[in-house]
Amino acid sequence: MPKISSDDKNLTVLNLFSTDAPEKQEGLLGAMREIVDSAAYPGWMSSTVHAGVDKPGTANFIQWRSRADLEDRYDGEEFKHRTLPLFGELTTSIRLLQNEIGYSQSKSGDGVEISPERTDFTVIAVFGVEEKNQDDLVDALGPSMKFLSDVPGYVSHTILKGIAARGLEGSFVVSYSQWESQEAFVAYQAVPQGDKPAARLEAEKRTGSLLTSVDSNTYRVVHTRAAGE
Repeated sequence: MPKISSDDKNLTVLNLFSTDAPEKQEGLLGAMREIVDSAAYPGWMSSTVHAGVDKPGTANFIQWRSRADLEDRYDGEEFKHRTLPLFGELTTSIRLLQNEIGYSQSKSGDGVEISPERTDFTVIAVFGVEEKNQDDLVDALGPSMKFLSDVPGYVSHTILKGIAARGLEGSFVVSYSQWESQEAFVAYQAVPQGDKPAARLEAEKRTGSLLTSVDSNTYRVVHTRAAGE
């Protein structure tokens, strides 16, 4: 079961694929499972495949030993001439995001785990930000949100600082959060402004002043595999 930790200095890759139909999502998931199950790339550590819930699409949360290992994979003939063309037929957009973990918190204090054996409702949001404000946005979305541990249904959240990307221009920060259920997340989103704690109001105000765009989707984890399994 892959784990996420702010102490992890390896490369975290989040590949986000959008599509325009549920049947194409199923095609993407099948192709991803095949790739994950046969993965034997130098430096590859784990992959966890997610299926879109609110909007058709997929996400693959991948751990690599280093950027050099990933770039070797991108430069390979299989990736350029088989993988990308296949995904291109099924998607409306492809974003390959390279990140380092800027912050990670779990309500249990036992760390963040991702696995289809869990029942988490996962929310992934990509925030555009000016490069000069990237570290401030990591702080606003991470340490400034410690109050989430007191929110019913909250499980964890991890903030990823973008370091490189394909299919996305400019600097970015990614939020990867887990909730006990869709209902718990919707309830958190629906809290009236007047009932929000001061810490949440301040964090949201600060975040809003820093980001230039936001795109999000919700997911369920459907498949995972780690090197050596």
